[in-house]
Amino acid sequence: MNSPQLQRGVFLALLAAVTVAFLWVLMPFFGAVLWGVALAILFTPLYKWLLKKMPGKRNAAALSTMAICLFIVILPLAMVGVSLVQEIALVTQNIRSGQINFAQYFQQILAATPQWLLNLVERFNLGDAAAWQARISAGAAQGSQLIAGQALTIGQNTFDFVVSFFVMLYLLYFLVRDGATLSKTMRDAVPLAKPHTHYLLNKFTTVIRATVKGNVAVAIAQGTIGGLAFWFLGVQGALLWAVLMAFLSLLPAVGAALIWGPVAIYFLATGHFWQGGVLIFVGVFVIGLVDNILRPVLVGKDTQMPDYIVLMSTIGGMAIFGINGFVIGPVIAALFMAAWSLFADSGHVGNGHETADAADPAALPENRKKG
Repeated sequence: MNSPQLQRGVFLALLAAVTVAFLWVLMPFFGAVLWGVALAILFTPLYKWLLKKMPGKRNAAALSTMAICLFIVILPLAMVGVSLVQEIALVTQNIRSGQINFAQYFQQILAATPQWLLNLVERFNLGDAAAWQARISAGAAQGSQLIAGQALTIGQNTFDFVVSFFVMLYLLYFLVRDGATLSKTMRDAVPLAKPHTHYLLNKFTTVIRATVKGNVAVAIAQGTIGGLAFWFLGVQGALLWAVLMAFLSLLPAVGAALIWGPVAIYFLATGHFWQGGVLIFVGVFVIGLVDNILRPVLVGKDTQMPDYIVLMSTIGGMAIFGINGFVIGPVIAALFMAAWSLFADSGHVGNGHETADAADPAALPENRKKG
């Protein structure tokens, strides 16, 4: 009765149960674990370089790597975060006092809109000017309440953020120091052919490194350029809009334009032609070139995914996982494409007649391209 098949089945069920339970326990720290892994992948080359400079001192090399990571990544983000909270508080106060009135801005745009365009909008049953103004006023009121509510939520969640932050740092230290050992353990434990495991794990690390490094670089560049343009043109809350442009730049092609586009339209509609012209020039020929030049070089080249796949996976990932989705979405898409590529190229693995190509590293897609 206690057959080997039964023992194996019970063991596999136990293995699945404890794995699911462990992942469930880690769910409160999902973001901390994700960014700990991402930063470890990014800074592992630096750790290896430091380890060569101080042979045998793994702890010192790992601590030095963490210190550099704090100085380069975390400290600037903290400074921007503090300034952003102050900017949000100021913008919220201005909205409540009426100094920032989106309904008034919309009314000014309507006053400058040609009558034929208003008639065209009404002809297609999109509503008249009064209806649009009512919608804008209601949306502005909801937006101000949302900003105030989010500011309160940030204050209430400060403790959770601090805990997650230190969990991430703690995890980062061990992932950097013991990353090679953990990677080898995972490769040995995954029940796949060794070349396939190696290929998929390499794809995982490559996509995370390219996505984080490339998207963050593009976000910083576009947010900085857009914020400076807004500051130069005298737009209120330039830092807030810069951060929003940086955040939206995670969406390829359309991101930052969702912020500077309406502002440029407002400038042109209210007779500020040179401000509108300058903003359109900066948006199209500077911010746009950053997206069209840097993103393909930093993201698309390493991930080897088409732009439309990157766009859809990024939007879908952020819709499901929030801000973490801009990393998770492309990773899932890349692993999906890699797994199906292996399936198509290795003689239908899993049918019990794995071909010689399936066990041959030279037959993997990435190695054939190199050849």
